[in-house]
Amino acid sequence: MGVPLIEHDRYLLVPIQSRLTDTELSELRAALLRWVQEQHPRGVMIDVTLLDVLDAYAVRTLSDVGHWARLGGAPTVVVGIRSEVAQAMDRFGLAFEEVATAPNWAEGLRVLAESA
Repeated sequence: MGVPLIEHDRYLLVPIQSRLTDTELSELRAALLRWVQEQHPRGVMIDVTLLDVLDAYAVRTLSDVGHWARLGGAPTVVVGIRSEVAQAMDRFGLAFEEVATAPNWAEGLRVLAESA
């Protein structure tokens, strides 16, 4: 899996740097959930700034991560959704469930701090 998992001040930061296949998304989901179970972070921040597209499977997978991480005590925020990606998601009826969103890392960390 090519997505780095970066720990910072008990937060897990996940910068997704390129579009992932369904298999890679499934591997990322498993790695994130394992990390949450083992490390008990204060929160998870997933950065999608570099992505041109978030398809239905990606949105559902990241929503699932948010749900399961919250059950493990770690709120999740997705940061960096570009306006054209947000418009396409809206057009196709896609939305994140149980996952907060923020425009950037600084705001994402603020959201996580308020959720803790």
